[in-house]
Amino acid sequence: MGTVENKRIGFDYVILEEIEAGLELYGFEVKSLRAGQGSLKGARVVARGGEAYLVGATIPPFQPKNAPKDYDPERTRRLLLSTKEIAHVASAEGEKGLTIVPIKVYNKGRNLKLLIAIAKGKKQQDKRQSIKARDVSRDIDRTLKS
Repeated sequence: MGTVENKRIGFDYVILEEIEAGLELYGFEVKSLRAGQGSLKGARVVARGGEAYLVGATIPPFQPKNAPKDYDPERTRRLLLSTKEIAHVASAEGEKGLTIVPIKVYNKGRNLKLLIAIAKGKKQQDKRQSIKARDVSRDIDRTLKS
């Protein structure tokens, strides 16, 4: 059972809060995600009209020949959140400098869940510091190993 993950989130954003959400999907999309296919690269979450949506995620059909002819792999998908959570996400989206990004899609029992984060974008300087900290920790691990 594969999970689909956006590995650049920790590098591009500072995560302030995480929220678990359900996803409204077609059956062949569920099979595809369970097989580890799909991408969250460049995806984001928007709140419109009392609903939250996943925009920009690519989920290819499990068997392309059996998918409907008019199927769009990058279609907007509705998130299953409580009214309170949707209001919280909408208020965070309205704040300057904050964005809501999907971190990963994973199995929880029989259901697929999407982990979303309220995050703040990192500046170029912050990214350099992240790289530096990662390199330093790698060097320390190397010296301790030998």
